[in-house]
Amino acid sequence: MRKLSNVLILLFLSIGSSLFAQQKPKLTLDEFFNAVYYRDVHIAPDGNAVVFATERADWDNDRFREDLWLYRTNGGSLIPLTRTGHDSSPQWSPDGQWIAFLSDRATDSDSTKDDDDDSKDKSKGVSHVYVISATGGEAFAVTRGEEEIHAFAWAPDSKGIYFATRTPWSKEKKDAYKEAWKDTVQYRASERGDVIARIALADVMARHFSLTSEPKEKKKKDSDKEDKPETAETPGSALITSTPFRVRQLAVSSDNARLAFLTGSISEREESAADFEIYAAEIAGTVPEQAKRLTNNSGIEFEIRWAADNHHLFFQNSEGSVESTKYADTQNRIYWIDATTAQIERWAATYKGHVSEYAPLKPDTLLTAGMSGTETQLYTATGAKGEVKKISSWPGTYANVSAIASSPRVAFIYSRVNKPTEIYLADSLDQLADAKPITSFNKLFTERALPEAKPFQWKADDGVTVEGMLIYPPGKFGEKNLRMFTFIHGGPIDADGDHFGADWYDWALLAASEGWLVFRPNYRGSTGYGDEFEQQIAPHLVSKPGKDILEGVDALVKAGIADPNQLAIGGYSYGGYMTNWLITQTTRFKAAVTGAGAVEHAANWGNDDTTLDDSWYLGGAPWEATKMYTDEAALYQANKIKTPTHMVAGGDDIRVAVLEDYLLEHALKTLGIPNALLIFPGEGHGLGKNPWHGKIKVREEIKWLEKYAPAK
Repeated sequence: MRKLSNVLILLFLSIGSSLFAQQKPKLTLDEFFNAVYYRDVHIAPDGNAVVFATERADWDNDRFREDLWLYRTNGGSLIPLTRTGHDSSPQWSPDGQWIAFLSDRATDSDSTKDDDDDSKDKSKGVSHVYVISATGGEAFAVTRGEEEIHAFAWAPDSKGIYFATRTPWSKEKKDAYKEAWKDTVQYRASERGDVIARIALADVMARHFSLTSEPKEKKKKDSDKEDKPETAETPGSALITSTPFRVRQLAVSSDNARLAFLTGSISEREESAADFEIYAAEIAGTVPEQAKRLTNNSGIEFEIRWAADNHHLFFQNSEGSVESTKYADTQNRIYWIDATTAQIERWAATYKGHVSEYAPLKPDTLLTAGMSGTETQLYTATGAKGEVKKISSWPGTYANVSAIASSPRVAFIYSRVNKPTEIYLADSLDQLADAKPITSFNKLFTERALPEAKPFQWKADDGVTVEGMLIYPPGKFGEKNLRMFTFIHGGPIDADGDHFGADWYDWALLAASEGWLVFRPNYRGSTGYGDEFEQQIAPHLVSKPGKDILEGVDALVKAGIADPNQLAIGGYSYGGYMTNWLITQTTRFKAAVTGAGAVEHAANWGNDDTTLDDSWYLGGAPWEATKMYTDEAALYQANKIKTPTHMVAGGDDIRVAVLEDYLLEHALKTLGIPNALLIFPGEGHGLGKNPWHGKIKVREEIKWLEKYAPAK
């Protein structure tokens, strides 16, 4: 009787949940694209406030706007800190009195009183560092000049700011260069490295208040003049060091003795691992120091932070290997390096998943977020070789974790497929389960019928277990014989899990709302399943993961979950690579939607700004692995394509050059296959310029799926 009662209860709950979902309105395209994204969540040094950045579409001005917000635990107030729509990357001063941030606003002024009109756009200028009081008010510029700021960091005493920018040229040098070259682009030759400088906050404030205290007419004239300096140098700044590379991040030790920085290629292309290293310079003296290189490996380091001992520097790696000079992709890991001896030691080595981020808590403890399977959870790591312990309890995805040693509080972003992204605050790690949301910008989604999701596993032909996510149409969780859209993630170093997504790249939620069962496969090459699983993609860049995906489709059809006569496929970036490949391997898909995906690899190797991994994936450069470049290319098997295919591309994309889409379009046109190609002018790989482009992309992709695989 007890078992029967439990079954009946579950049945009633399931029916009730389905009916409740059907009672809520259907999510619309317009609503979907009004989602708010959260960036750069940071707790104040005293733990009593949180600053964060938001990004959302500004439809009237054809751009994305970025704003800063401040939440205070006293009273639970949330206020806009800036309103220009051009502000990002906030950082607290160590004393908690100030917040510095980057802004590409065209003017020096930002008053929360004077700029309440969100529809009034301001012209985009050069990205510079600004500072605003933690109590609010007017922000003022710290840096000036024609060159944008690449990175910045507070001095530990909160009395100054370090910043990196491209090495400035004098007016004479710029004029001579323009006279010699006109509008000719000297590819590579015209690039130059960065300088790192420091400026005292007192000097900045004196300059700012001396300008604002003068008569209005005189202030305007002088400030206009200073806004257009003859060089890119910030008045009053002192040179610390220089580098032939581009600086990606700065970090200052708490004793103010050392400055560490991450370098990158001046062309912003990942062509040589030697461009991407960690350097450190002594900053105690008054004479500029030559920075010392600390790392020398094939990895791409990121997210550097000084340990409490001011002797070690924490960092993560993404592509490549920190532990070898021979390139091989691994999942994200955490290391620390001795700034004197350059000895490297791995932290959380027993964790087999993908460590997405971390925060130092105590001298021997890190808080990390890690993805294992389809879940991204929170963990603590004790010591370089100590225990890794899961501490979170909510299923789903934790991200943008902020914690500090001086406060027990922790802030984070949390979501599930059917739980919209918001920022949460917990009083301590022991009280994570009691964390409360401090934002509700995405509340509308809770008032709409949302899909439910669950993991799905199948066996590959070599016996390896592969996993993915199934996202069901609202009210149809667990139903059978559904039309299915196989939606392939990019990367390929990435994975799809239990998280909320609402943008032009991650629109599974909208597809499910349109009646599709969405299958999101984590094929060989995906993260969260161990380094070996991730590395098995090489050198068979598309054929190996392609088999995983098709075997997943077969398993879903065999289980009666997917209707074999109503299958569609799509993806963007590497998801586009796979879509292009798979429509040459089978004719079972009734429709395909692909974006920024290569159809051959030689020209793509030459255009791609991440050629380090291209060579590794395919076994070498084009002249070293010619057969693999051909065998793994969809173009040379395009005559097998029968699937109507919709294509999109950014007109200025260099990650996957638009020529790849022109190649596919020309092949399909020649073969007489129904097709359409949309080019978004001025857009790079990320379609981050104009929100209308992403909205039009998804609108037309949904129409394409409905046209060639309509609901019964």
